[in-house]
Amino acid sequence: MALLSLDRLSLSIHRKTILHGISLNIAGGEIHALTGESGSGKSLTALAIMRLLPIGSKTQGHAVLNGIDVLTQTEAQMLAIRGREVGMIFQEPMTALNPVKTIGSQVQETVQIHTGATASEAARRADDVLARVGLPSDKFPRSRYPHQLSGGQRQRVVIAIAIALRPKLLIADEPTTALDVTTQALILKLLRNLVEEQGMGMLMITHDLAVVAEMAQHISVIRDGEIVEQAATPALFSGTRHHYTQALFEASRHRVNLPAPPAPRSLLTLRNVCCDYSLTRSHLFKSKDTFRALHQVTFDISLGERLGLVGESGCGKSTLARAILGLKQIQAGEILLDGDPVYADKRPNLAVCRRMQVVFQDPFSSFNPRHRVGRLITEPFHGQPYSPSGSERRAIVSEALLAVGLAASDADKFIHEFSGGQRQRIAIARAIITRPDLILFDEAVSALDVSVRAKILDVIAELCRSYGLTYLFISHDLGVVRSVTDRVMIMREGRIVEYGETESVFRNPSHPYTRTLIASAPVLPSMTASGY
Repeated sequence: MALLSLDRLSLSIHRKTILHGISLNIAGGEIHALTGESGSGKSLTALAIMRLLPIGSKTQGHAVLNGIDVLTQTEAQMLAIRGREVGMIFQEPMTALNPVKTIGSQVQETVQIHTGATASEAARRADDVLARVGLPSDKFPRSRYPHQLSGGQRQRVVIAIAIALRPKLLIADEPTTALDVTTQALILKLLRNLVEEQGMGMLMITHDLAVVAEMAQHISVIRDGEIVEQAATPALFSGTRHHYTQALFEASRHRVNLPAPPAPRSLLTLRNVCCDYSLTRSHLFKSKDTFRALHQVTFDISLGERLGLVGESGCGKSTLARAILGLKQIQAGEILLDGDPVYADKRPNLAVCRRMQVVFQDPFSSFNPRHRVGRLITEPFHGQPYSPSGSERRAIVSEALLAVGLAASDADKFIHEFSGGQRQRIAIARAIITRPDLILFDEAVSALDVSVRAKILDVIAELCRSYGLTYLFISHDLGVVRSVTDRVMIMREGRIVEYGETESVFRNPSHPYTRTLIASAPVLPSMTASGY
Protein backbone atom coordinates (compact mmCIF):
# COMPACT_ATOMS: atom_id res chain seq x y z
CA MET A 1 0.00 0.00 0.00
CA ALA A 2 1.32 3.46 -0.94
CA LEU A 3 2.22 5.87 1.84
CA LEU A 4 1.06 8.81 -0.29
CA SER A 5 -1.28 8.47 -3.24
CA LEU A 6 -2.27 11.42 -5.41
CA ASP A 7 -5.23 10.49 -7.60
CA ARG A 8 -6.20 13.00 -10.29
CA LEU A 9 -5.30 15.95 -8.07
CA SER A 10 -6.40 19.21 -9.70
CA LEU A 11 -6.00 22.76 -8.44
CA SER A 12 -7.49 26.05 -9.54
CA ILE A 13 -6.81 29.48 -8.07
CA HIS A 14 -9.49 32.10 -8.68
CA ARG A 15 -10.92 29.83 -11.41
CA LYS A 16 -7.60 29.51 -13.24
CA THR A 17 -6.59 25.85 -13.47
CA ILE A 18 -3.02 25.29 -12.25
CA LEU A 19 -2.76 21.50 -11.76
CA HIS A 20 -4.37 19.04 -14.16
CA GLY A 21 -5.08 15.58 -12.71
CA ILE A 22 -1.78 14.87 -10.93
CA SER A 23 -1.39 11.17 -10.05
CA LEU A 24 1.60 9.57 -8.32
CA ASN A 25 2.39 7.12 -5.53
CA ILE A 26 5.15 7.11 -2.91
CA ALA A 27 5.93 4.09 -0.72
CA GLY A 28 7.68 4.11 2.65
CA GLY A 29 11.46 4.14 2.28
CA GLU A 30 11.19 5.52 -1.26
CA ILE A 31 12.37 8.83 -2.76
CA HIS A 32 10.13 10.08 -5.55
CA ALA A 33 11.35 13.10 -7.53
CA LEU A 34 9.04 15.70 -9.06
CA THR A 35 10.98 17.68 -11.65
CA GLY A 36 10.20 20.41 -14.16
CA GLU A 37 10.72 24.06 -14.98
CA SER A 38 9.85 27.00 -12.75
CA GLY A 39 6.10 27.60 -12.87
CA SER A 40 5.33 24.00 -13.84
CA GLY A 41 3.40 23.35 -10.61
CA LYS A 42 5.98 21.47 -8.52
CA SER A 43 5.72 23.59 -5.37
CA LEU A 44 1.94 23.97 -5.63
CA THR A 45 1.64 20.18 -5.70
CA ALA A 46 3.55 20.07 -2.42
CA LEU A 47 1.50 22.91 -0.92
CA ALA A 48 -1.70 21.12 -1.93
CA ILE A 49 -0.56 18.04 0.02
CA MET A 50 0.23 20.26 3.03
CA ARG A 51 -3.00 22.26 2.57
CA LEU A 52 -1.05 25.51 2.58
CA LEU A 53 -2.62 26.97 -0.55
CA PRO A 54 -3.44 30.65 -1.13
CA ILE A 55 -6.91 32.16 -0.72
CA GLY A 56 -9.15 31.41 -3.66
CA SER A 57 -7.80 27.89 -4.18
CA LYS A 58 -10.04 24.95 -5.02
CA THR A 59 -8.85 21.33 -5.20
CA GLN A 60 -10.37 18.24 -6.76
CA GLY A 61 -9.35 14.59 -6.68
CA HIS A 62 -7.68 12.80 -3.80
CA ALA A 63 -4.44 13.10 -1.80
CA VAL A 64 -4.38 10.08 0.52
CA LEU A 65 -1.65 10.12 3.16
CA ASN A 66 -1.39 6.94 5.23
CA GLY A 67 -5.06 6.19 4.64
CA ILE A 68 -6.33 9.76 5.22
CA ASP A 69 -7.49 12.00 2.37
CA VAL A 70 -5.94 15.31 3.42
CA LEU A 71 -8.12 17.26 0.98
CA THR A 72 -11.17 16.45 3.10
CA GLN A 73 -9.63 17.39 6.45
CA THR A 74 -10.49 20.51 8.41
CA GLU A 75 -7.79 23.02 9.30
CA ALA A 76 -7.81 21.78 12.91
CA GLN A 77 -7.21 18.24 11.69
CA MET A 78 -4.42 19.43 9.37
CA LEU A 79 -2.67 21.13 12.30
CA ALA A 80 -2.30 17.69 13.85
CA ILE A 81 -1.08 16.14 10.58
CA ARG A 82 1.51 18.76 9.66
CA GLY A 83 4.75 18.09 11.48
CA ARG A 84 3.68 14.72 12.89
CA GLU A 85 2.57 12.85 9.75
CA VAL A 86 4.22 14.98 7.08
CA GLY A 87 7.17 17.38 7.32
CA MET A 88 8.36 19.91 4.77
CA ILE A 89 11.77 21.35 3.96
CA PHE A 90 11.40 24.69 2.22
CA GLN A 91 13.74 26.00 -0.47
CA GLU A 92 15.03 29.08 1.37
CA PRO A 93 15.88 28.28 5.02
CA MET A 94 16.41 31.91 6.00
CA THR A 95 12.78 32.74 5.24
CA ALA A 96 11.52 29.45 6.73
CA LEU A 97 13.17 30.15 10.10
CA ASN A 98 12.14 32.78 12.64
CA PRO A 99 15.02 35.30 12.82
CA VAL A 100 14.25 36.34 16.42
CA LYS A 101 14.21 32.82 17.87
CA THR A 102 17.19 30.60 18.58
CA ILE A 103 17.63 27.40 16.60
CA GLY A 104 17.09 25.31 19.73
CA SER A 105 13.79 26.99 20.58
CA GLN A 106 12.46 26.53 17.04
CA VAL A 107 13.05 22.78 17.04
CA GLN A 108 11.81 22.53 20.61
CA GLU A 109 8.60 24.40 19.69
CA THR A 110 7.64 21.73 17.15
CA VAL A 111 8.04 18.97 19.73
CA GLN A 112 6.04 20.79 22.41
CA ILE A 113 3.14 21.76 20.13
CA HIS A 114 2.54 18.24 18.85
CA THR A 115 3.41 16.09 21.87
CA GLY A 116 2.68 18.21 24.92
CA ALA A 117 6.17 17.45 26.22
CA THR A 118 7.63 19.58 29.01
CA ALA A 119 10.23 22.20 28.15
CA SER A 120 13.08 20.01 29.41
CA GLU A 121 11.84 16.95 27.50
CA ALA A 122 11.43 18.97 24.30
CA ALA A 123 14.89 20.49 24.77
CA ARG A 124 16.45 17.03 25.04
CA ARG A 125 14.58 15.94 21.91
CA ALA A 126 15.76 19.09 20.10
CA ASP A 127 19.36 18.35 21.12
CA ASP A 128 19.08 14.80 19.80
CA VAL A 129 17.59 15.73 16.44
CA LEU A 130 20.00 18.63 15.84
CA ALA A 131 22.91 16.32 16.58
CA ARG A 132 21.35 13.83 14.18
CA VAL A 133 21.54 16.34 11.32
CA GLY A 134 25.15 17.22 12.08
CA LEU A 135 24.78 20.14 14.51
CA PRO A 136 26.05 18.82 17.88
CA SER A 137 25.52 21.18 20.80
CA ASP A 138 29.23 21.35 21.71
CA LYS A 139 30.00 22.95 18.33
CA PHE A 140 26.68 24.65 17.58
CA PRO A 141 25.10 25.99 20.79
CA ARG A 142 21.30 25.99 20.83
CA SER A 143 21.45 29.70 21.68
CA ARG A 144 22.55 30.62 18.18
CA TYR A 145 20.24 32.51 15.85
CA PRO A 146 19.71 31.63 12.14
CA HIS A 147 21.82 34.57 10.92
CA GLN A 148 24.79 33.17 12.85
CA LEU A 149 24.83 30.02 10.71
CA SER A 150 25.90 29.34 7.14
CA GLY A 151 23.39 28.43 4.44
CA GLY A 152 24.09 24.72 4.78
CA GLN A 153 23.80 24.87 8.56
CA ARG A 154 20.48 26.71 8.35
CA GLN A 155 19.21 24.06 5.96
CA ARG A 156 20.15 21.42 8.55
CA VAL A 157 18.06 23.26 11.15
CA VAL A 158 15.07 23.25 8.77
CA ILE A 159 15.57 19.51 8.24
CA ALA A 160 15.74 19.01 12.03
CA ILE A 161 12.38 20.77 12.46
CA ALA A 162 10.86 18.70 9.64
CA ILE A 163 12.00 15.34 11.08
CA ALA A 164 11.70 16.12 14.80
CA LEU A 165 8.61 13.94 15.17
CA ARG A 166 9.72 11.27 12.69
CA PRO A 167 6.99 11.99 10.10
CA LYS A 168 6.00 9.25 7.68
CA LEU A 169 6.38 11.58 4.67
CA LEU A 170 9.00 14.25 4.05
CA ILE A 171 8.56 16.85 1.31
CA ALA A 172 11.83 18.50 0.23
CA ASP A 173 11.27 21.54 -2.00
CA GLU A 174 14.56 22.38 -3.77
CA PRO A 175 16.53 21.63 -0.57
CA THR A 176 19.99 22.16 -2.12
CA THR A 177 19.46 24.70 -4.94
CA ALA A 178 21.45 27.55 -3.39
CA LEU A 179 24.11 25.41 -1.69
CA ASP A 180 27.68 24.81 -2.82
CA VAL A 181 28.58 21.34 -4.09
CA THR A 182 30.24 20.02 -0.93
CA THR A 183 27.40 21.22 1.31
CA GLN A 184 24.89 19.85 -1.20
CA ALA A 185 26.58 16.45 -1.10
CA LEU A 186 26.37 16.39 2.71
CA ILE A 187 22.68 17.41 2.74
CA LEU A 188 21.76 14.82 0.11
CA LYS A 189 23.59 12.10 2.04
CA LEU A 190 21.76 13.14 5.21
CA LEU A 191 18.37 12.94 3.46
CA ARG A 192 19.17 9.51 1.99
CA ASN A 193 20.19 8.19 5.41
CA LEU A 194 16.98 9.51 7.00
CA VAL A 195 14.85 7.74 4.41
CA GLU A 196 16.77 4.47 4.79
CA GLU A 197 16.98 4.46 8.60
CA GLN A 198 13.51 5.77 9.45
CA GLY A 199 11.63 4.20 6.53
CA MET A 200 9.95 7.49 5.66
CA GLY A 201 8.82 8.34 2.14
CA MET A 202 10.17 11.46 0.44
CA LEU A 203 8.83 13.69 -2.30
CA MET A 204 11.86 15.59 -3.63
CA ILE A 205 11.10 18.64 -5.73
CA THR A 206 14.00 19.80 -7.87
CA HIS A 207 14.93 20.97 -11.36
CA ASP A 208 18.41 19.44 -11.10
CA LEU A 209 18.37 16.17 -13.05
CA ALA A 210 21.82 15.20 -11.78
CA VAL A 211 20.48 15.29 -8.20
CA VAL A 212 17.40 13.36 -9.31
CA ALA A 213 19.52 10.63 -10.89
CA GLU A 214 21.56 10.29 -7.69
CA MET A 215 18.70 10.36 -5.19
CA ALA A 216 15.37 9.13 -6.55
CA GLN A 217 13.98 5.67 -7.26
CA HIS A 218 11.08 7.09 -9.30
CA ILE A 219 10.66 10.32 -11.28
CA SER A 220 7.61 12.31 -12.36
CA VAL A 221 8.17 15.05 -14.94
CA ILE A 222 5.67 17.91 -14.72
CA ARG A 223 4.94 20.58 -17.30
CA ASP A 224 2.27 23.29 -17.09
CA GLY A 225 0.61 21.49 -14.18
CA GLU A 226 0.44 18.10 -15.89
CA ILE A 227 2.56 14.95 -15.48
CA VAL A 228 3.98 14.28 -18.95
CA GLU A 229 6.16 11.32 -18.01
CA GLN A 230 6.58 9.02 -15.05
CA ALA A 231 8.92 6.06 -14.60
CA ALA A 232 11.54 4.38 -12.46
CA THR A 233 14.77 6.39 -12.57
CA PRO A 234 16.87 3.86 -14.56
CA ALA A 235 14.05 3.44 -17.07
CA LEU A 236 13.60 7.18 -17.54
CA PHE A 237 17.28 7.73 -18.21
CA SER A 238 17.62 4.82 -20.59
CA GLY A 239 14.22 4.23 -22.18
CA THR A 240 11.29 6.01 -23.78
CA ARG A 241 10.95 9.68 -22.90
CA HIS A 242 8.72 12.62 -23.69
CA HIS A 243 10.29 15.35 -25.81
CA TYR A 244 9.99 17.74 -22.86
CA THR A 245 12.09 15.42 -20.68
CA GLN A 246 14.66 15.29 -23.46
CA ALA A 247 14.67 19.10 -23.63
CA LEU A 248 15.32 19.29 -19.87
CA PHE A 249 18.20 16.87 -20.24
CA GLU A 250 19.72 18.83 -23.12
CA ALA A 251 19.42 22.06 -21.13
CA SER A 252 21.19 20.40 -18.18
CA ARG A 253 24.13 19.53 -20.44
CA HIS A 254 24.10 22.85 -22.29
CA ARG A 255 27.49 24.36 -23.11
CA VAL A 256 27.72 27.86 -24.55
CA ASN A 257 29.92 28.84 -27.46
CA LEU A 258 32.17 31.61 -26.16
CA PRO A 259 34.22 33.65 -28.63
CA ALA A 260 37.99 33.38 -28.34
CA PRO A 261 39.43 35.89 -25.87
CA PRO A 262 41.56 38.73 -27.29
CA ALA A 263 45.30 39.04 -26.77
CA PRO A 264 46.13 39.49 -23.06
CA ARG A 265 46.11 43.06 -21.76
CA SER A 266 45.73 43.50 -18.04
CA LEU A 267 42.50 45.21 -16.92
CA LEU A 268 41.99 44.27 -13.25
CA THR A 269 44.96 43.59 -10.99
CA LEU A 270 44.92 42.40 -7.39
CA ARG A 271 48.15 42.15 -5.48
CA ASN A 272 48.38 40.60 -1.98
CA VAL A 273 44.89 41.76 -1.02
CA CYS A 274 43.89 41.17 2.61
CA CYS A 275 40.51 41.96 4.12
CA ASP A 276 39.39 41.79 7.76
CA TYR A 277 36.10 41.88 9.65
CA SER A 278 35.73 43.08 13.22
CA LEU A 279 34.32 40.60 15.72
CA THR A 280 32.20 41.40 18.75
CA ARG A 281 34.03 42.01 22.02
CA SER A 282 34.14 39.05 24.38
CA HIS A 283 34.57 41.51 27.29
CA LEU A 284 33.54 45.13 27.76
CA PHE A 285 37.11 46.37 28.22
CA LYS A 286 38.75 44.08 25.69
CA SER A 287 39.66 45.37 22.25
CA LYS A 288 37.82 43.94 19.28
CA ASP A 289 39.28 40.91 17.57
CA THR A 290 39.34 40.62 13.79
CA PHE A 291 38.67 37.82 11.36
CA ARG A 292 40.76 37.73 8.18
CA ALA A 293 38.42 36.90 5.30
CA LEU A 294 40.97 37.31 2.47
CA HIS A 295 44.61 36.25 2.68
CA GLN A 296 47.14 37.64 0.17
CA VAL A 297 44.81 37.31 -2.83
CA THR A 298 46.64 37.91 -6.10
CA PHE A 299 45.36 37.56 -9.67
CA ASP A 300 44.76 39.45 -12.94
CA ILE A 301 41.87 39.72 -15.37
CA SER A 302 42.73 40.68 -18.94
CA LEU A 303 40.55 42.84 -21.15
CA GLY A 304 37.89 40.60 -22.75
CA GLU A 305 38.68 37.66 -20.46
CA ARG A 306 36.08 35.62 -18.58
CA LEU A 307 37.34 34.50 -15.16
CA GLY A 308 35.48 32.12 -12.84
CA LEU A 309 35.58 32.00 -9.03
CA VAL A 310 34.47 28.83 -7.23
CA GLY A 311 34.41 27.91 -3.56
CA GLU A 312 32.25 26.86 -0.64
CA SER A 313 29.91 29.18 1.21
CA GLY A 314 31.92 31.38 3.59
CA CYS A 315 35.20 31.01 1.69
CA GLY A 316 35.40 34.74 0.89
CA LYS A 317 33.89 34.97 -2.62
CA SER A 318 31.39 37.72 -1.77
CA THR A 319 33.97 39.62 0.30
CA LEU A 320 36.32 39.58 -2.69
CA ALA A 321 33.54 40.88 -4.96
CA ARG A 322 32.72 43.69 -2.52
CA ALA A 323 36.38 44.65 -2.27
CA ILE A 324 36.74 44.82 -6.07
CA LEU A 325 33.62 47.00 -6.34
CA GLY A 326 34.91 49.37 -3.66
CA LEU A 327 32.25 48.35 -1.14
CA LYS A 328 34.61 46.78 1.42
CA GLN A 329 37.80 48.42 2.64
CA ILE A 330 40.91 46.28 2.27
CA GLN A 331 43.55 46.15 5.01
CA ALA A 332 46.55 45.36 2.79
CA GLY A 333 47.53 45.03 -0.86
CA GLU A 334 46.17 46.90 -3.86
CA ILE A 335 43.38 46.64 -6.42
CA LEU A 336 43.90 48.40 -9.77
CA LEU A 337 41.49 48.80 -12.68
CA ASP A 338 43.41 49.60 -15.85
CA GLY A 339 46.20 50.97 -13.68
CA ASP A 340 43.94 53.19 -11.52
CA PRO A 341 43.50 52.31 -7.82
CA VAL A 342 40.04 51.24 -6.67
CA TYR A 343 40.93 52.73 -3.27
CA ALA A 344 42.63 56.11 -2.95
CA ASP A 345 43.57 57.44 0.51
CA LYS A 346 41.64 54.52 2.06
CA ARG A 347 38.46 55.63 0.30
CA PRO A 348 36.71 54.15 -2.73
CA ASN A 349 37.82 55.90 -5.91
CA LEU A 350 34.39 56.69 -7.35
CA ALA A 351 35.72 57.48 -10.81
CA VAL A 352 37.07 53.92 -10.98
CA CYS A 353 34.12 52.22 -9.26
CA ARG A 354 31.74 53.69 -11.87
CA ARG A 355 33.47 51.61 -14.50
CA MET A 356 32.25 48.35 -12.92
CA GLN A 357 28.79 46.81 -12.60
CA VAL A 358 27.32 43.75 -10.88
CA VAL A 359 24.55 41.22 -11.59
CA PHE A 360 23.09 39.83 -8.37
CA GLN A 361 21.72 36.36 -7.59
CA ASP A 362 18.15 37.48 -6.93
CA PRO A 363 17.09 40.06 -9.53
CA PHE A 364 13.67 40.68 -8.00
CA SER A 365 15.04 41.94 -4.68
CA SER A 366 17.62 44.13 -6.47
CA PHE A 367 14.93 46.16 -8.29
CA ASN A 368 12.52 48.76 -6.93
CA PRO A 369 9.08 47.29 -7.70
CA ARG A 370 7.48 50.75 -7.90
CA HIS A 371 9.47 51.84 -10.96
CA ARG A 372 9.15 50.79 -14.57
CA VAL A 373 11.90 48.84 -16.31
CA GLY A 374 13.02 51.85 -18.35
CA ARG A 375 13.93 53.68 -15.17
CA LEU A 376 15.34 50.65 -13.42
CA ILE A 377 17.95 49.79 -16.03
CA THR A 378 19.15 53.40 -16.33
CA GLU A 379 19.99 53.61 -12.62
CA PRO A 380 23.74 53.14 -13.30
CA PHE A 381 23.73 56.51 -15.10
CA HIS A 382 22.97 58.25 -11.78
CA GLY A 383 26.61 57.85 -10.76
CA GLN A 384 28.06 58.82 -14.15
CA PRO A 385 29.33 62.26 -15.16
CA TYR A 386 26.85 62.30 -18.06
CA SER A 387 23.29 60.97 -18.03
CA PRO A 388 21.35 60.82 -21.33
CA SER A 389 17.80 62.11 -21.54
CA GLY A 390 14.88 62.27 -23.95
CA SER A 391 15.13 60.34 -27.20
CA GLU A 392 18.77 59.44 -26.58
CA ARG A 393 17.82 57.80 -23.28
CA ARG A 394 14.96 55.85 -24.89
CA ALA A 395 17.28 54.65 -27.67
CA ILE A 396 19.89 53.44 -25.16
CA VAL A 397 17.22 51.61 -23.12
CA SER A 398 15.83 49.94 -26.25
CA GLU A 399 19.31 48.86 -27.36
CA ALA A 400 20.07 47.30 -23.95
CA LEU A 401 16.75 45.42 -23.82
CA LEU A 402 17.14 44.12 -27.37
CA ALA A 403 20.70 43.03 -26.60
CA VAL A 404 19.43 40.64 -23.87
CA GLY A 405 16.57 39.26 -25.97
CA LEU A 406 13.70 41.42 -24.72
CA ALA A 407 11.47 43.90 -26.56
CA ALA A 408 11.89 47.67 -26.51
CA SER A 409 8.26 47.94 -25.31
CA ASP A 410 9.22 46.09 -22.10
CA ALA A 411 10.66 49.38 -20.83
CA ASP A 412 7.11 50.49 -19.92
CA LYS A 413 6.36 47.45 -17.75
CA PHE A 414 6.92 46.79 -14.04
CA ILE A 415 9.35 44.15 -12.80
CA HIS A 416 6.60 41.93 -11.33
CA GLU A 417 5.24 41.38 -14.86
CA PHE A 418 8.27 39.27 -15.81
CA SER A 419 9.38 35.71 -15.10
CA GLY A 420 12.56 34.93 -13.16
CA GLY A 421 14.59 34.44 -16.32
CA GLN A 422 13.30 37.67 -17.84
CA ARG A 423 14.17 39.55 -14.66
CA GLN A 424 17.71 38.26 -14.86
CA ARG A 425 17.89 39.48 -18.47
CA ILE A 426 16.78 42.91 -17.24
CA ALA A 427 19.49 42.77 -14.55
CA ILE A 428 22.07 42.06 -17.25
CA ALA A 429 20.69 44.93 -19.36
CA ARG A 430 21.15 47.24 -16.37
CA ALA A 431 24.73 46.05 -15.98
CA ILE A 432 25.73 46.61 -19.61
CA ILE A 433 23.89 49.88 -20.27
CA THR A 434 26.87 52.06 -19.32
CA ARG A 435 29.31 49.80 -21.22
CA PRO A 436 31.38 49.07 -18.08
CA ASP A 437 34.95 47.82 -18.20
CA LEU A 438 34.19 44.93 -15.82
CA ILE A 439 31.03 43.05 -14.76
CA LEU A 440 30.76 40.82 -11.70
CA PHE A 441 28.20 38.01 -11.94
CA ASP A 442 27.46 36.97 -8.35
CA GLU A 443 25.62 33.60 -8.47
CA ALA A 444 23.63 35.10 -11.34
CA VAL A 445 22.05 31.82 -12.52
CA SER A 446 22.09 29.62 -9.42
CA ALA A 447 18.38 30.08 -8.65
CA LEU A 448 17.17 29.46 -12.22
CA ASP A 449 15.88 26.18 -13.62
CA VAL A 450 17.98 24.41 -16.25
CA SER A 451 16.17 25.63 -19.38
CA VAL A 452 16.08 29.28 -18.29
CA ARG A 453 19.70 29.04 -17.14
CA ALA A 454 20.76 27.78 -20.58
CA LYS A 455 19.08 30.75 -22.25
CA ILE A 456 20.71 33.26 -19.89
CA LEU A 457 24.14 31.72 -20.48
CA ASP A 458 23.55 32.02 -24.24
CA VAL A 459 22.70 35.71 -23.71
CA ILE A 460 26.01 36.20 -21.87
CA ALA A 461 27.92 34.44 -24.67
CA GLU A 462 26.25 36.61 -27.33
CA LEU A 463 27.07 39.76 -25.34
CA CYS A 464 30.70 38.62 -25.27
CA ARG A 465 30.64 38.68 -29.06
CA SER A 466 28.83 42.00 -29.48
CA TYR A 467 30.10 43.93 -26.46
CA GLY A 468 33.41 42.22 -25.69
CA LEU A 469 32.46 41.62 -22.06
CA THR A 470 35.08 41.22 -19.35
CA TYR A 471 33.70 39.55 -16.25
CA LEU A 472 34.33 37.72 -13.00
CA PHE A 473 31.77 34.91 -12.75
CA ILE A 474 31.17 33.80 -9.16
CA SER A 475 29.27 30.54 -8.77
CA HIS A 476 29.11 27.26 -6.86
CA ASP A 477 27.86 25.46 -9.99
CA LEU A 478 30.94 23.82 -11.49
CA GLY A 479 29.20 22.98 -14.77
CA VAL A 480 28.19 26.60 -15.37
CA VAL A 481 31.64 27.92 -14.53
CA ARG A 482 33.22 25.41 -16.86
CA SER A 483 30.92 26.56 -19.66
CA VAL A 484 31.29 30.35 -19.46
CA THR A 485 34.89 31.02 -18.36
CA ASP A 486 38.37 30.97 -19.87
CA ARG A 487 40.20 30.65 -16.57
CA VAL A 488 39.05 29.68 -13.10
CA MET A 489 40.15 30.28 -9.51
CA ILE A 490 39.37 27.93 -6.64
CA MET A 491 39.03 29.69 -3.27
CA ARG A 492 39.16 28.12 0.17
CA GLU A 493 39.13 29.95 3.50
CA GLY A 494 40.05 33.26 1.89
CA ARG A 495 42.95 31.91 -0.18
CA ILE A 496 43.26 31.11 -3.88
CA VAL A 497 44.36 27.47 -3.79
CA GLU A 498 44.27 26.80 -7.54
CA TYR A 499 44.29 29.08 -10.58
CA GLY A 500 44.54 28.23 -14.27
CA GLU A 501 42.79 27.59 -17.57
CA THR A 502 39.31 26.26 -16.94
CA GLU A 503 39.54 22.99 -18.86
CA SER A 504 42.97 22.24 -17.45
CA VAL A 505 41.80 22.74 -13.86
CA PHE A 506 38.68 20.60 -14.33
CA ARG A 507 40.45 17.78 -16.16
CA ASN A 508 43.62 17.68 -14.08
CA PRO A 509 43.05 19.40 -10.72
CA SER A 510 46.25 19.69 -8.71
CA HIS A 511 44.95 20.76 -5.29
CA PRO A 512 43.16 18.20 -3.05
CA TYR A 513 40.36 20.69 -2.35
CA THR A 514 39.66 21.12 -6.06
CA ARG A 515 39.49 17.37 -6.45
CA THR A 516 37.03 17.22 -3.55
CA LEU A 517 34.79 19.86 -5.15
CA ILE A 518 34.73 18.05 -8.49
CA ALA A 519 34.08 14.68 -6.84
CA SER A 520 31.20 16.15 -4.78
CA ALA A 521 29.28 17.46 -7.80
CA PRO A 522 26.43 15.15 -8.89
CA VAL A 523 26.87 13.77 -12.40
CA LEU A 524 24.10 13.55 -14.95
CA PRO A 525 24.06 10.09 -16.55
CA SER A 526 23.81 9.70 -20.31
CA MET A 527 20.34 9.42 -21.77
CA THR A 528 19.16 7.77 -24.98
CA ALA A 529 16.16 9.27 -26.76
CA SER A 530 13.54 6.87 -28.01
CA GLY A 531 9.91 7.11 -28.89
CA TYR A 532 8.15 10.42 -29.36
